[in-house]
Amino acid sequence: MKKMLLACLPVCCALALLAAEPKIPPMPDAVTGNAVASLRNGIEVYSMMGLGTKKTWDAVTNNMFMMKLSSGKWMEGKPVPGVAGRIGASAVGARGQIFVFGGYVVDGQGNEITVGDVNSYVPEDHRWYRAADIPIPVDSAVTGLTHDRYIYIIGGRAKNGPVNNVQVYDAEKNTWSQATAFPGTPVYGHAGGIADETIVYVDGAKKEDTRYVVSDECWMGKIDKKDPNKIEWSKLPPHPGPGRFDIVAGGWEREHKVMFSGGTLVPHNFKGLDADGKAAQLSPVTFVYELHGNRWDTITQDTFDVRADTRGILFTPLGPFVLGGTLSNSAVSARVLVLPKK
Repeated sequence: MKKMLLACLPVCCALALLAAEPKIPPMPDAVTGNAVASLRNGIEVYSMMGLGTKKTWDAVTNNMFMMKLSSGKWMEGKPVPGVAGRIGASAVGARGQIFVFGGYVVDGQGNEITVGDVNSYVPEDHRWYRAADIPIPVDSAVTGLTHDRYIYIIGGRAKNGPVNNVQVYDAEKNTWSQATAFPGTPVYGHAGGIADETIVYVDGAKKEDTRYVVSDECWMGKIDKKDPNKIEWSKLPPHPGPGRFDIVAGGWEREHKVMFSGGTLVPHNFKGLDADGKAAQLSPVTFVYELHGNRWDTITQDTFDVRADTRGILFTPLGPFVLGGTLSNSAVSARVLVLPKK
């Protein structure tokens, strides 16, 4: 027991120092549209791939950065495998590994091409492995985890546009199955997560004639306790603020909440421009859905250093982290934002 306490002491001391100084060091490079995940209850945080400051096709990176909160320092890991970096991929930490799903690559003409690659990173091996591809390749999807095993890929943009499929990856068996599709309008760039075996997602972009517009739909899906592919869907009332695109979000299991922050008021491309070629405006609102109270709560209507586009909120002992992302002036950030809890 004494040995265990002594081993934990440096970690506890480092976390105490970080908590006393709320500034978290920025990542080595600025990036947006990056996939993010955590392990060990938020003690280790990871950022993978995304788009750099130039916002050109050759600024898409396959870099991985990781930080252990006990050290407070970023390290560069092995790049994500593949012929090119990706934007809009999703990542989930499960079974001691980081799984990265889908996303899209950008060619020299600026075309966005969705891919179905799935990669698994094992920190102990310092190696990437290839996992089973997504049956329906998507980017800009909502993801969540149950039982440290089942990873849900909800909606997203496929080759021919947004879909309403819910694809379930079994991290134990490296297999895929199809769960109950959501009854709402197919969307991508929507936001949400899973907590208490319940999916909550909102907004995103839907197709209307020849262009994409923001959806304001909000849905909740209760996952069956015996059958991970069975989901009971119901519509939720509107959330605080207007409908948005590429909100930063995630399921906060310990607090029984799903948290949402920022996002843009209109859909935009990888350069952050709307259909008219203008920079998309960010919303400053941060809010949560309280699963125990079945209600929306506004955390703040004026989020400091608000973000869009980064693919999730990471819940750590120091609070909810947003790694990089797009700023209100359309710049790409390397900073780590710690969101207010209430």
